[in-house]
Amino acid sequence: MREIIKDKAIINDDWIILRLAEGETAETASVPEGKVIVPLAVWEAQRPALKKRAEIGVWLASHERPEVLKEDVSKLSVIAVDFPKFSDGRGFSTAYNLRQRLGYTGELRAIGDVLRDQMFYMQRVGFNAFATRPDRSIHEALKGLFDFSEAYQAAWDRKLPLYQRVERGQNAAQG
Repeated sequence: MREIIKDKAIINDDWIILRLAEGETAETASVPEGKVIVPLAVWEAQRPALKKRAEIGVWLASHERPEVLKEDVSKLSVIAVDFPKFSDGRGFSTAYNLRQRLGYTGELRAIGDVLRDQMFYMQRVGFNAFATRPDRSIHEALKGLFDFSEAYQAAWDRKLPLYQRVERGQNAAQG
């Protein structure tokens, strides 16, 4: 069983990420029983049947808009965002929009080319789970969530910037 990072801990992943095989269509894709994260196209094509399942998730490709899930966010156990390559940052905006604008409160997972260098910033925009690249150490990747002790800017995980979180005394103002 593959391991992922969730809520700053390494756990066993009991979800299957469904990817369409070459020549397979969203309408004809077979979704196995159990905990499955399906591509957005499969969700849209098979929505009536999939909505009846208790443990179902959807993953978004980097070019897909999260707003298409606005009616479904409260029903989904997991939403994953695919990073096809390290340098594709569109998933950051997708995660922020899911959390901030659509109010998604469930597991938000980064999948694909997920590396330690990105993870601190990914959690700042709302990711709480990470399926790192299999060729990298998940224990080293976990350390990436703790690379910085403080963040200056406001973000999804901290609503106020540092200067508004720090209490200043009269001496500090004079000096």
